[in-house]
Amino acid sequence: MPPLSDLASLGLAAGAGMLGGAMNALAGGGSFATMPSLIALGLPSPIANATSNVAVQPAAMASAWAYRADLGPVGGVGIRTLAGITFVGGLVGSLLLFFTPATAFDVIVPWLLLMATLAIAFGKPASTWLHARVAIGSRSLIAAQTLLGIYGGYFGGGVGMMLTAAWGLLSGASPAKLAAPRTLMLATANAAATIVFAATGMVAWTLCLPMMAGGVVGGYFGARFGRKLPDAVIRGWTLLVTATTTIVFFYRAYA
Repeated sequence: MPPLSDLASLGLAAGAGMLGGAMNALAGGGSFATMPSLIALGLPSPIANATSNVAVQPAAMASAWAYRADLGPVGGVGIRTLAGITFVGGLVGSLLLFFTPATAFDVIVPWLLLMATLAIAFGKPASTWLHARVAIGSRSLIAAQTLLGIYGGYFGGGVGMMLTAAWGLLSGASPAKLAAPRTLMLATANAAATIVFAATGMVAWTLCLPMMAGGVVGGYFGARFGRKLPDAVIRGWTLLVTATTTIVFFYRAYA
């Protein structure tokens, strides 16, 4: 029988997975729950980030499959083209993480968290405001998708909101119409990262597997409760978690 401390670690990983899965189902930002928990359990931050990305992959794939009937081009760019760009970008980003020293990642990650928090807080209104004033074509969308694919493979926090904001600006589509392709791109970037992280030994499987199971459970119940909760409550909770996590990581890196 595993020691109590080991059982507690497994339980915390599963609980963090449930919270992260629920957040992803409700509004995104699940990595703000999963990655810090893995760091608290003693993993170096790049390993924690890689393990977190792999843990959410089954839930991401299930969501992408559920949305498959609603897939279509975005801003004149075919879904297969976007997926290919995202997959290659995810490979590049995850390889960049592999070659990033833990000390450097500790300094970089608070800024990535801040960027993700701002995307969650202001992505939609900023996109709406800019789209009313700017018209940009498919080439810009492809360039933005390349950068977001790399970001998704390297870190991934808040990338769903970033995709919605960028696509809303560049294609003019509503967030509801972008849900299906966005979900597929998240799963695609995660799939690419999973290949690299698993091949390079960056995944702490002992904690990853219970977190993975928790993520599936949390995603299911998060989707069910999300239908009943007011949008303001969901948004407020998500921003509270993301902002608090960002502050903690800035203190950890620079205090």
